[in-house]
Amino acid sequence: MASIAHSSVAFSGTSASDLLRSSSNSVNGVPLRTLGRACFSTRRGNISVTAKIKKVKKHDYPWPENPDPNVKGGILFHLSSFKPLEEKQKPVTLDFEKPLLELEKKIVDVRKMADETGLDFTDQIVSLENKYQQALKELYLNLTPIQRVNIARHPNRPTFLDHVFSITDKFVELHGDRAGYDDPAIVTGIGTIDGNRYMFIGHQKGRNTKENIQRNFGMPTPHGYRKALRMMRYADHHKFPIITFIDTPGAYADLKSEELGQGEAIAQNLRTMFGLKVPILSIVIGEGGSGGALAIGCANKMLMLENAVFYVASPEACAAILWKTAKAAPKAAEKLRITAPELVNLQVADGIIPEPLGGAHADPSWTSQQIKIAINEAMDELTQMETEELLQHRMLKYRKIGGVQEGIPIDPERKWAVKKKDVPERRLDLEVDVENVKQQILNASGSSSEPPTLNLNETIEKLKKDVDDEISMAVIALGLQDRFLALWEEILNTGSDDQPLDPALEEKIQKLEDEFSEKLPTFANYETLKDNMDMLKELYKAQNLAEKNRMAALLKEEINTKFKEVLERPDIKEKYESLAAEVQNSGVTKFENLEPQLKEKILKLREEVEFEFAFVLDCLGLEIEEILPNPRYLTEEPAPELKAKLEEFEKEINHGIENVVHSSDLKDKIELLKSEFAKAVDSTDPESVDRVLALEKEIKQSLEASLASSNLKDKYEKLTEEISERTESSGDLETENSENAATDEAREEIGANHTLS
Repeated sequence: MASIAHSSVAFSGTSASDLLRSSSNSVNGVPLRTLGRACFSTRRGNISVTAKIKKVKKHDYPWPENPDPNVKGGILFHLSSFKPLEEKQKPVTLDFEKPLLELEKKIVDVRKMADETGLDFTDQIVSLENKYQQALKELYLNLTPIQRVNIARHPNRPTFLDHVFSITDKFVELHGDRAGYDDPAIVTGIGTIDGNRYMFIGHQKGRNTKENIQRNFGMPTPHGYRKALRMMRYADHHKFPIITFIDTPGAYADLKSEELGQGEAIAQNLRTMFGLKVPILSIVIGEGGSGGALAIGCANKMLMLENAVFYVASPEACAAILWKTAKAAPKAAEKLRITAPELVNLQVADGIIPEPLGGAHADPSWTSQQIKIAINEAMDELTQMETEELLQHRMLKYRKIGGVQEGIPIDPERKWAVKKKDVPERRLDLEVDVENVKQQILNASGSSSEPPTLNLNETIEKLKKDVDDEISMAVIALGLQDRFLALWEEILNTGSDDQPLDPALEEKIQKLEDEFSEKLPTFANYETLKDNMDMLKELYKAQNLAEKNRMAALLKEEINTKFKEVLERPDIKEKYESLAAEVQNSGVTKFENLEPQLKEKILKLREEVEFEFAFVLDCLGLEIEEILPNPRYLTEEPAPELKAKLEEFEKEINHGIENVVHSSDLKDKIELLKSEFAKAVDSTDPESVDRVLALEKEIKQSLEASLASSNLKDKYEKLTEEISERTESSGDLETENSENAATDEAREEIGANHTLS
């Protein structure tokens, strides 16, 4: 049949709508594009109906004008709106990767120089590239948890559809939740891998700002989870194994989503996934946040990319709750234990899929192939299971997490570490013991006798054991146990204890010690450990004080014994008795009134006794620094009338100070001093301290000036002269009414300077 021309063409017995429904592409070989320019008419009697198709704007979706039948993934690839990016993604450097930029810049500069000069810089370029690879390896083999979080959020990290199109032979995307919505943040579809058909469900992030807005940054609404639920039931009906890809910060938590039942949609997914009779495999390719990730993550096996993270709350949210600032996110990321290696140890994840150095975005194709290998291995195992075995396997995976055992007694030390309420009781007992020991030591130090038996050593050992246990717990909690054990074995293998340690080994020890000290404040029981260590220091000080007091008491007793032996020696005792008799016969009561010859004998005997005492002290390893006057003369009570004058003068001074202080000018200065002192206590500003010192000096000067202007100064000078006169006139030797008064005076004169305080 000839093609329809632009003019009207009549078809007898057939309407225009019937013709349009007859074929999706043409009418009897006539293209629809030609039909768009044609008019149709029918005549039945006197009735004529004319129809004309309105011309609309041409577009490429769902089919391009000239589809490529050889495109990877088949012709159905054109149904997906996920197309290759027209512009290449801009490279993004994370903060911890900035040290690598300098090496990259050097490599670029050397290559540019080689191109410009024509010289051969191959060796230099190879050397720089080796250094770059070594630095990259060291960096990515020692990543911290927060660094892995940043890699998982990298804007260039390959998305769910990137991996799907790389690993599937054919893939067709399925849309809609059969309730009028199609959430672009969750993508579902059927694809084949090596001839095996699977249902793919995954979170989809964008590769640029425009796509992220379209995909809502990978945060699904309830419509997305209901779409996933529909596809799961579809896969269960047709016996398709399910593979889910997790990459979301969490479910979209806006008001509209809550009104539409966000929590209910997630709960329905959780319940349904545990009852599906087909194998389920979940792969965390980026970040898996909270229930938004778990809604498609209840699987028989969960695998994680090496730098992926899986958490119940983001590190920033956790830090804001616990430490009131998002800047503590690195600490929170470490405490949450959200990285792949830690989750595998906790049996939350079942395996790790390796990534290239630099992250999955460094080589997306290689990463996708590793995912494909992991899928084939896991599905080979799961597809061999019967339905009941498969359901039991899925249930046991989650039942074993945590490993709770009931009815088993808990080790007391472990129980104490877990139950915080036990800690204050133990600490209270230790504090009571410490205070008792310190009080006993203070009481013993005030006595000249030997200090009582103390339970100091027992208390120190008990507290030391607690400190050692807490430090061991801290080493385990901070993940340093293996490094400490390895370093200890290395020290033991060095050989003899007499040989000095190797400098490299000393550097390792110091480095590990610094790292432990730096991480120790993050330990959960750090405050308790710190308080116990402070108490242990106080106990060691108390122990040293007790030992000093004990040694002083023993030394004092030994010195007194030696001195007594010297005085009891026959030659010295004979000289002493002879000299005492001469003093008694002279009838003189004052030393200055004695005859010169008798004075000389007394001084000679005194020097001889002092020499013997000095020899005794030298034998005991002691040296005489200063000879103190007899304390008896220093503590002599003043005369009653002089004492009354002193008390009256003290009252006058206090009264004068009160009058000066209550004056308005000085009172204001004192109030100002109080406020400045309070500020200086709370501040570390040196200027505050200077202001306090200046005010103190000014107040003292005002007091001195006010007191000097009164007659108190004259009274003070007169009273000082009177005290001096009485002191000079009281130099007479005290005598008793007994016959041995002169003998006692000579004994006091000889031994006055040898009394030990």
